Amino acid sequence: MPPKVQTVLLVNLFHEIALKRNNRRRFLQTALQNIRRSLSDMSARCFYVPPMSVRIHAPAEQLPTLQQRLLQVIGIEYISPAIWTKSWEGLQAATDLLLEQLPPFSSFAVRCKRTEKRFPMSSADIERRLGAYIRERTGASVNLRAPERTFWIRLLPDGFYLAAERLTAPGGLPVGISGRVLALLSGGIDSPVAAWRMMLRGCHVDFLHFHSFPLVSTRSQEKAQALVQLLTRYQYHSRLFFVPLAEFQQHVVVRAPAAYRVVLYRRFMYRLAEWVAQQYGAKALVSGDSLGQVSSQTLDNLATTSAVTTLPILRPLIGMSKQEIIAQARLLGTYDISVQPDEDCCSLFVARHSATRSDRQTVEALEAQLPMESLLHRALEQLKLAEYRFPSPAPTPSSQTAAPWGAGASPETTTPHDPEPRESVS
Repeated sequence: MPPKVQTVLLVNLFHEIALKRNNRRRFLQTALQNIRRSLSDMSARCFYVPPMSVRIHAPAEQLPTLQQRLLQVIGIEYISPAIWTKSWEGLQAATDLLLEQLPPFSSFAVRCKRTEKRFPMSSADIERRLGAYIRERTGASVNLRAPERTFWIRLLPDGFYLAAERLTAPGGLPVGISGRVLALLSGGIDSPVAAWRMMLRGCHVDFLHFHSFPLVSTRSQEKAQALVQLLTRYQYHSRLFFVPLAEFQQHVVVRAPAAYRVVLYRRFMYRLAEWVAQQYGAKALVSGDSLGQVSSQTLDNLATTSAVTTLPILRPLIGMSKQEIIAQARLLGTYDISVQPDEDCCSLFVARHSATRSDRQTVEALEAQLPMESLLHRALEQLKLAEYRFPSPAPTPSSQTAAPWGAGASPETTTPHDPEPRESVS
């Protein structure tokens, strides 16, 4: 009876997970749960393979879609379409099958990584023996420095995996492992990239969009929805909050110099964001600030705007240039949405040249002329929420009346965690 071989996808988890020691099991459970959630609408079966791999079986016609899904799963280092066999004898049959699928090549190398140390042959022995067989079958020469084709062998506790391709995934920590954060989403280029970079560090991201409707159109809200729908493919469930800023802006425009209006807007936004974060279980705020990129992002203005909140404000783009941020937005797929024209709330009623060094005492004196408590309360009364899920991307819009300003969260308005059971690493 010929040895059994199967076409599978081999997933290798990000190496940083292996460094977590006492928490490694929890990281692995979250990574496996996220993989299964990303494939929940497909006929895929996932098996954890110690120490840091996952074997996935699926119908052949689903493999291309499944492969694309996995390349978006944060926490995966790379994936390999592979031939799996449980025995050394089956490795030759796996090689024959793989060679039938490949175009001709003139040179090759074999790389073996042997996690299963009980197997009697060393990695070098396996490379030499399989290399000799491939050379005999194809007539290609061995070239270890610059091969035209590389064959990878992984020897894991459940058998041999032979692959001729490795596809790079995002890496990072599994989404959800680091807790929940609230990202301020403007609809521009920077804030979606900032949110995604926090997902890479294991955060589950909620989104908050401020708009100036009805003073302007709903275009910025539509862009925010499109961006969140795209980003949801990386975390499977997203909440997008909408809060109006128009009434506050109308008060500011008649009481504050134009040069200070953006700083006043941003301080008001952070106050609102802190309340939403505390109500909905977020432990920090996320901003797309890049130091010195615009007048509101100078060190002095960042200090002035940050002073109104006690929550940490995470700024993952703070040391990046605009060109670096744009390049990442293009790779992420958010750039084409972000550059569509809209009417951003922070550009309404502002001066051509805003203050680059705001004085905190001056700003506080300007705020003292405004009915801040009532403006905050009325803005939160108009809070709206839309939820998105992937692989089922249709949003679920809803409207919620916020609790009174300063009130504690109620069971109806606090949903800090998804009610899904954890997967077992087995």
